[in-house]
Amino acid sequence: MRWWSVANLVSNTGTWMQLTVQNLLVLQITGSAAATGLSLAVQAGPGLLLGVFGGAMVDRWPRKVTAAVSQGVLGAIAFLTATLIACDLLSVPVLLLLAAVTGIVNTIDGPATSLLGNDLVPRKDVPSAIALGSMVHSAGRLIGTALAAVAVGTLGMASAYVANGVSFLFVTAVIPFLRPATHSARAAARAAAPAEAAPARTRPLPRPRRGRPSAGAPDGARAGLAYFMGRPRLVALAGVTALSSIFGRNYQLTLAVLVIGPLQAGQSDFGTVSTVLAIGGILGAVVAGRLRNPTVRLVGVLAACGGVLQVAAGLAPGLLVLIALVIPMAVVESISDTAGATVLQTDPAPEMRGRVLGVWRSTSTGWQLVGPPLLGLVVEFAGARGALVSGGLLIAGAIACGGLRHRTVVRRAPALPDAVSAVPVPVPIAVPGIGRAS
Repeated sequence: MRWWSVANLVSNTGTWMQLTVQNLLVLQITGSAAATGLSLAVQAGPGLLLGVFGGAMVDRWPRKVTAAVSQGVLGAIAFLTATLIACDLLSVPVLLLLAAVTGIVNTIDGPATSLLGNDLVPRKDVPSAIALGSMVHSAGRLIGTALAAVAVGTLGMASAYVANGVSFLFVTAVIPFLRPATHSARAAARAAAPAEAAPARTRPLPRPRRGRPSAGAPDGARAGLAYFMGRPRLVALAGVTALSSIFGRNYQLTLAVLVIGPLQAGQSDFGTVSTVLAIGGILGAVVAGRLRNPTVRLVGVLAACGGVLQVAAGLAPGLLVLIALVIPMAVVESISDTAGATVLQTDPAPEMRGRVLGVWRSTSTGWQLVGPPLLGLVVEFAGARGALVSGGLLIAGAIACGGLRHRTVVRRAPALPDAVSAVPVPVPIAVPGIGRAS
């Protein structure tokens, strides 16, 4: 896990170096802001259309091999892009083609690397592993953004792509040496047991086949979608996350308009707000590392609290009050993200987790594409304060109604015979208005 964390830090640093200059590169080639948005949409599109199929492939193939190959392919794409930039051969069609290929590879790489990281720790430590990944992501963003400015100023834009390619190769080189937690635990038990205690005729335990479905497991993307829709907890998690993502969390838009508009502050002040958001996210990841068995109910409660804080931020009379509210907003969001990711990656059966993450990628890409334009329209007609207040009330109110509905269903449930009622039966958390799978 230490090696994997170092590899993730290197990879995130390289990724943010590339992302920092990518939009500038598109603008330099095309001179069009619309082309910049088109390139981002082309790269995100495969996640919406092929995410379910990518997750099915992850369940079919050996996980370490899948992650290593996908990382190597992404590294090759980064090196190819750097070469085209250096030779002044990068055109708009080629750029869009590379963006599409990157999006396709990411539909497989995302679930594979997420599940591979979770395999390295025992089940009880998965929340801590996810929280650590969040901290590494934030640190990589800060380091990568700073290094990008230095690299582009001295070596040019191609250097950011070269650095990102090297970071992918570093991850590819680390993957073969990773050992799943079950293998490590079994090896430690064998080493600790006295030699004479071992029975003479003991058949060795079968080695777990990670990354492949069991013999009786349903196969294919359709089975993954059916499995997801048949798990009420996952559907409820999707509903809560979609609601929060569409009507909240897009703080780079709403808070920017609020700071520069009604609060009459400057761009540097919004930079301060953004920095405080990043610090709050890191603090939330530290707190989330203490989670052991998060639930969808916890995710819902945190999302509702975030909605209430968002309402307060929308009513903030000044910049200092807003900064004081931004810290708990970021902390709550970070803890909620870690809890949700833990449920998503541990609730499904092991042989179905890749397909579940694939379904999640497809649906989450959908609301990530719909959310910003919709929120932009709300800001246009209601202003920044109206967007923050109405969005926060909608999030908190919908989750509260879902909780009341759940309690009503529990109270109306018919009594069970004594022999059966002794066995606890989990009751799904319902979210009103949600008819599909986040």
